[in-house]
Amino acid sequence: MAQDVAPTIHIIKKVKGHAGHHGGAWKVAYADFVTAMMALFIVLWLMNSSEKVKKAISAYFQDPSGTGKLSGSAAAGTGDTLSVNKDNMENLKDMLEQAIKKSPELSKLKDYVQMSVTGEGLRIELLESEKGMFFESGSAKPSGLGEEMIVRLGQELAKLPNGLLLEGHTDAKPYSGKGDYSNWELSADRANAARRLIVSHGVKSSQINQVRGFADQNLRDPAHPEVASNRRVSMIVRYQNTTKADEALAETAKEPSKEKESGHH
Repeated sequence: MAQDVAPTIHIIKKVKGHAGHHGGAWKVAYADFVTAMMALFIVLWLMNSSEKVKKAISAYFQDPSGTGKLSGSAAAGTGDTLSVNKDNMENLKDMLEQAIKKSPELSKLKDYVQMSVTGEGLRIELLESEKGMFFESGSAKPSGLGEEMIVRLGQELAKLPNGLLLEGHTDAKPYSGKGDYSNWELSADRANAARRLIVSHGVKSSQINQVRGFADQNLRDPAHPEVASNRRVSMIVRYQNTTKADEALAETAKEPSKEKESGHH
């Protein structure tokens, strides 16, 4: 009888692999969570910040090009503006100087544009040369570069709520034209020509507080009354939320011998 052979038993062990790789999905979810928490903390911080900080941040996002850093610039598109006062008038001066430098042509005229912070506000003076720089000689018509400069300044000043004063000045040389037209009319007409240009390029009519014609009664260089730099048009950006400018304006109005109001409004 044949010997029985025990069957061979094969045991097969199946090794279960680890779960499939999850990829970076969890990282994305975690990043979203952290971002949401950061946004929440920022919102909570803003809710407890001052109105000035809130407006400054709003202006930055509305105008990220850089003018938003000036607390007197407008938050574009919001209809909201911040005032330029005694504390930040120097910032406005810097902003205007940078705006002029952006144009190669206007940058050549920078020596003829003088800005200074005074008791009334920021005074911007466009000084004439012997041959005429911003206005045609003996005329209230702006030159090509003069018009471009006035328009550029107007576009920047239109961003502010501050009141503006415009002045026209001449040198001591008698006006050589015919008829009754004199340095009084010329100075007032040049100031009014500047007013019309800036109003047509964004400045509100309500911002214009006064247009003054001084003729040769307020010389920039009294020691040299006939020098060309005495012929100039000035724009004064008044301080906002202060009575100092009002007091200075009232004092000026008390001196009729030094000023002649323009009748062109």
